Amino acid sequence: MFVDYYAILEISQTATKAEIKSAFKRQAVKWHPDKNPGKDTTKKMQEINEASLILNDDEARVRYDREYLRFRMFQEQTKKEKEQQGQKKHEEEKRAGQKQSEKKTERQKKENATFQFDDELLKKWMENARKQAIRNVHEMVVEFRDSSVIGFGTFFSTALKAIGVAIIFFILFLIISLFKK
Repeated sequence: MFVDYYAILEISQTATKAEIKSAFKRQAVKWHPDKNPGKDTTKKMQEINEASLILNDDEARVRYDREYLRFRMFQEQTKKEKEQQGQKKHEEEKRAGQKQSEKKTERQKKENATFQFDDELLKKWMENARKQAIRNVHEMVVEFRDSSVIGFGTFFSTALKAIGVAIIFFILFLIISLFKK
């Protein structure tokens, strides 16, 4: 399946490396777990990482752009075909003697047509980028979880020390006030 990395990063195909880097950061902040409590943003973070990996690699981007143009033409053709199918369907429904199942089967075959890669190397790179993105996001989630646990542990430890110091001062205050009497 072809993925529109430009749409994921919300940039144009003419974006520079600096714009890609900036878009990656913007999307990563937007979809970071800290910014989306209670939502599973793992899939979106994986897509953002995958897009960055491909678009920041010069050779991969050249190959991707070539395939991207073919993909866009495929989308336009598919859209036109669907519009034509809608017109044909309307005309077919008017004709007598047509079986509904035949129409459905033909329509389903056309709807199930998917984009086929010309560049098998790019397809493999995209699959590898997807795997690497999954690992990257998994590591980020683990680090986030661990830092939350460490952060809570540090807070709890500091709070206990502060309470202990307060209790000691209170006891010293009581002892001093008893000796003054």
